[in-house]
Amino acid sequence: MQDVEVIESTGAAAAVLDPVRARLLGELAVPASAAELSTRIGLARQKITYHLKALESHGLVELVEERRHGGITERVLRASATSYVVSPAAVSASAADPDANDDHLSAGYLVALAGRLVREVGALARRAGASGKALPTLTIDTQIGFRSAADRASFADELTATVLELAARYHHDDGRPHRLVVAAHPLPEENR
Repeated sequence: MQDVEVIESTGAAAAVLDPVRARLLGELAVPASAAELSTRIGLARQKITYHLKALESHGLVELVEERRHGGITERVLRASATSYVVSPAAVSASAADPDANDDHLSAGYLVALAGRLVREVGALARRAGASGKALPTLTIDTQIGFRSAADRASFADELTATVLELAARYHHDDGRPHRLVVAAHPLPEENR
C-alpha cells in the first residue's frame, strides 16, 4: 500500500470523490471482503460489490486474497493507498500553468505551481515505484510569524538571495536537473 496516490485519471477522480466509494476506501485501510464491509457500514453486499468493482477498475483497491467457502469465492480487498490526491490533470487537460502567470506574488501563481508540483511528483513517484527505486526528494515545511509586512518583505529578500547563492554554488550544467520550489502563504485561521 502506497502512502499517497496521485490520481490523474478523470474516471478515477470521479470514483474516489463519490461519498460511498470514499467511505469504502477509508474502511479498506484494513483488508476486508464485501460481506465484512456490508456488516461494518450497513449497506447491502451487492451494492458494496458494485462500488468495489468500480474502485478496482481504476486501481484504487487491490486484491489481497481469495477465500473459498464451499462453492463461493470471497475476495478480500484493500485500498491501494493510505490517502489520495487528485491531480489538476484529472480535472482538465489545460490545468493551471504557472508559466502563463507573470505575477509570481499572486495566489493564482502559487496554486498553479502547487498543481504542477502534484502532477510532476505524482508521475515521478509512479515511475520510481514501478521500477522499485526511491524518488529523491527534499521537503522543508515550517511556520514563521512576521510582526509586519516590512519584516516579511525583508525575509523574502534575504531568502531569495540565499537560495539563489546556493543554487549558483551547486548548479552544474551537466547535472541532473531538479525543481526547487519555495512558497509562503498565510496560515488559514482554522490551522492556527
